[in-house]
Amino acid sequence: MRQNLRMDGASKQKSRPLCEGDEGVTENRTNQRLSTVINERRLSVIFHSLFSAWMLSFLFEGQIFYSLADAYKIDPAGTIFCAVAAIFAGLLLCGLFIKKKKAAKRLFLCSYLFFIAVSVIFFFPPSALWTAGITAGSFLAGCCVAAWAFYLKSGTPKNERIKTIADMLILSNVLMILCNMAAIHLSPQIGLALAILMLLGAFVFALKLPADDNAVSSTPSEQKENPIGIARLLVFLCLFIVIITINSGLMYQVVNPAFAHLEGLTSWYWAVPYIAALFVMRNLPRRMNRDYILYVAIAMIGLSFIGFMSLGRGAASYLLVNTLMLGACGVYDLFWWSILGEMLEFHKNPAKILGIGLSANVLGVLLGGFIGKAVTSANMRHQDPALLALVVVCVTLVLLPPLHKHLSSLLKDHAYLSEFSGLSAQEQTNQIDLAARFGNLSERESQVASLLLQGKTYRTIAGELYISENTVKYYVKNIYSKFGIQSRAELINIIQKKEDTTISK
Repeated sequence: MRQNLRMDGASKQKSRPLCEGDEGVTENRTNQRLSTVINERRLSVIFHSLFSAWMLSFLFEGQIFYSLADAYKIDPAGTIFCAVAAIFAGLLLCGLFIKKKKAAKRLFLCSYLFFIAVSVIFFFPPSALWTAGITAGSFLAGCCVAAWAFYLKSGTPKNERIKTIADMLILSNVLMILCNMAAIHLSPQIGLALAILMLLGAFVFALKLPADDNAVSSTPSEQKENPIGIARLLVFLCLFIVIITINSGLMYQVVNPAFAHLEGLTSWYWAVPYIAALFVMRNLPRRMNRDYILYVAIAMIGLSFIGFMSLGRGAASYLLVNTLMLGACGVYDLFWWSILGEMLEFHKNPAKILGIGLSANVLGVLLGGFIGKAVTSANMRHQDPALLALVVVCVTLVLLPPLHKHLSSLLKDHAYLSEFSGLSAQEQTNQIDLAARFGNLSERESQVASLLLQGKTYRTIAGELYISENTVKYYVKNIYSKFGIQSRAELINIIQKKEDTTISK
């Protein structure tokens, strides 16, 4: 009897209407949650940038390691290969054993301490510990990069991840430049000490990370997308990443050594075009169509190799070749990083998506390195590596259109693929109202158009409106017919033109 009374009381308490005080409490909780998300986003950028600066300046073909190898007169090729291969393995396999956010945080904290221990080894003369330490560290570093996906997903809404990723890449490369300059102009040991300080900073900030597994940016409907479609997209995207990053491997093996005598210039300028490209892409207006920039970036890579073939090896030539090459790399890195960032919504373990995607990047660097070494070897000196790179560029040009088609069909609200997704809720509402007014749409057609403009798939629209996919296709056909168009992109463009005309009047 008492239990029933307790249940009745609890039921009445839950069912009573919200009063003014309750609304205030709810608003405060919402503000607190928003503040937590913002703090997590900032923390995720800072701690991962500090760690990445150490990795890029030391572990992943970093200038600190090359400077140490030069100081001790040893060939770094074997150790570098082990390091890159181990990073590839770590990226690929991380998702198999890191399945929760709490496990990701534990991985960061333990790995950062191990990285510090590994780095200390390199203050002593070369030994077998160098190769063992850098290989083990590289594997864990790959795991840490993949595991960052948990915080990228939970700390940043889907349509804002391109900015979070850009911020992380920019900050990590700026810090990397500082470490490289210290290693070159002061001493490798000072550069290594600075990199270790960044690892300590990463550890301190990682201690403050939340460990709950609530991903605030995910929705149930997004988690139930077709896994087969995602797998196909991921395979195709990985193929594209491998092919385009072969140029990066060629750059390490062919272009960079050719300008090694310009040590003072290359120590700081090498990553500057990359950072500038990231900054420009991050701050482009959301309405601007970015997909054409991908084709421009491919042209930049081709022109950089043409310049490498035809120009000398002076400072001016380096500035031109490096600006074109690294600027294009910045565009493409942000492109597939942000694509992978949005794909995190479609898998319960985001480390798998990010790890597999970025492992394709590392694989491309490995293949490019092999090709570069083969082309520059004694028995193939008659072949120009830049010509081979141009062939890679041509293959990329062939792959880009079908890739863009696949991406557009699945990730319609991605910053590179759509202009509509970046608009505010009020702007989207205005666009939808314009669609109904200028297209003379029925109520149901307006509902379909609303969801269509939000980037929803036919299956999602059918589920939300409780109709079949065939019925959705019927309404979409009617909408396109009334506007005299054939695609969603044309619908966005015509509505925006109508809005601009209305505003001007």
